[in-house]
Amino acid sequence: MKYHPLNPALFTQNRQRFAKALPPGTLAVFVSNDAFPSNGDALHAFKQNSDLYWLTGIEQEETMVVLFPDNPDPKYREVLVLVRPNELKEKWDGRQLRVKEAQAISGIQTIVWLDSIDALLQTWVHLADTICLDSNENDRKASLIRTREYRFIEEMKQRYPLHQYCRAAKIMRELRAIKTPLEVEVLEKAIHITEQTFRHLLGFVKPGVMEYQIEAEIWHSFLNQRATGPAYHSIIASGDRARTLHYIANNQECKAGELLLMDFGAEYGGYCADLTRTIPVSGKFTRRQKNVYNACLHLHNYAKSILKPGISIVAYTDKIGEEATQQFLKLGLLRKADVKNEDPENRAYRKYLYHGISHHLGIDVHDLGTRTEPIKAGMVFTIEPGIYIEEEQMGVRIENNVWITKSGNKDLMKNIPIEADEIEALMKK
Repeated sequence: MKYHPLNPALFTQNRQRFAKALPPGTLAVFVSNDAFPSNGDALHAFKQNSDLYWLTGIEQEETMVVLFPDNPDPKYREVLVLVRPNELKEKWDGRQLRVKEAQAISGIQTIVWLDSIDALLQTWVHLADTICLDSNENDRKASLIRTREYRFIEEMKQRYPLHQYCRAAKIMRELRAIKTPLEVEVLEKAIHITEQTFRHLLGFVKPGVMEYQIEAEIWHSFLNQRATGPAYHSIIASGDRARTLHYIANNQECKAGELLLMDFGAEYGGYCADLTRTIPVSGKFTRRQKNVYNACLHLHNYAKSILKPGISIVAYTDKIGEEATQQFLKLGLLRKADVKNEDPENRAYRKYLYHGISHHLGIDVHDLGTRTEPIKAGMVFTIEPGIYIEEEQMGVRIENNVWITKSGNKDLMKNIPIEADEIEALMKK
């Protein structure tokens, strides 16, 4: 790993929270992600299963964790399963974790090698009433690939058909949505790296620069600050390309007079920052650009003022839709007749703001959490309204990350320049 070692108490707390939520007599098993082939004999870069990482901090492939709080032998209530180090493999692929190293990262004291887990697991399963297994229940999941966790579910049900089974994902959805202070500390490091990168870009962007050159600066800055890399594909979209929400080609020239939308964030210690800023390529907004930018900033600040415990994301989005309607009337994008005659299922403002305003953030950029239930203290959200005007070939989006508190929220990106005048001043400087 490139980042500094994290406090293992972070993962110990997470396991304690999970164990407390398990029904009595339940054994839970989590398995790592596959190492996916790309072409020929090559593999995609390995990415750990988010739930397993949340519980252990271990990023190595072929890892398992077994949690059995009611195991009569205390030694085996938390077990980390690793691949036994192999001298030949290490010559090709690098060092694998040793026992003490894994203990230091995870806080788990009992380490078992993968080639000896089957017999032990069978003994523990026979003591349990229920087996809790993990699956991917992220609402945004779109892939039907039969991953390791689903193959493991089938294997366990074939071997132990008379046990009860439960979904770890249902528990993890509740727990991972609420971030502990230790988790937020790591997230703030990712945000700090992102802030320093954005400040650098304000002095780098100018007419004629290519979008991919900006993306290269992001990579360089992130790695230079010990981030793992970008938390997701950076969106570097100048001019009309900013209206494409997931534009990642990043291969065009940034031209004088255009706005540049940059949506990027660092991953540090497994946690993701998610920032969007829209800046003038020439260093100064036109009057119209500034009016649209300030309307978007107004929506951003309004959203921040109402995102607090008790409201649901659905109700929150509806309120912002009302405010967006008023802003779009002022900008001349909508007429009163458009609003009066709008389809309730496809409101008039949706022509210029066609995405959600907030999503959960954490180990995953689109992290686990509810949309329909009331928001709770401890959740972390993005706030990212946008205004996209096809007729003017313009797209503006402004995004910060906030941690929900008992009475409101804490803006974790409050130090990152956001006012139009400040952005202009820093670009000029």
